[in-house]
Amino acid sequence: MAICYLGIGSNLQDRRRHIKLAIQKLKKLKDTKVIKVSRLYETNPVGGPAGQGKFLNAALKIKTTLPPLNLLKSIQRIEQELGRIKTLRYGPRTIDLDILFYGKRVIRRRELKIPHPEVFRRQFVMRPLLEAL
Repeated sequence: MAICYLGIGSNLQDRRRHIKLAIQKLKKLKDTKVIKVSRLYETNPVGGPAGQGKFLNAALKIKTTLPPLNLLKSIQRIEQELGRIKTLRYGPRTIDLDILFYGKRVIRRRELKIPHPEVFRRQFVMRPLLEAL
């Protein structure tokens, strides 16, 4: 099993509820166990259109035997189930799930980059991530 870290955020509608539902769905993923969840942090949006609401962000530590691309597909399915519609880059969203780290793997594919390329540049990712370690 690989130890992975995920980032999670929401800035639309009932942010806390979206995050709670996403975590419940992650707990039900096949061959995956949620080990630790950080506190929620409220942050201003970075990039994207002006006028967006604040985000709630957290990080999770999981164990999984799902290969990285399968894990990506699983979290994208969760995003869709929770009403995520991708329109604008860095735009508002009901839920955002990102794979930050997948074990010690380094992956550079069009659809998946691990470690996540922005992880070390974003305080809203680093604060909860440090808590989830």
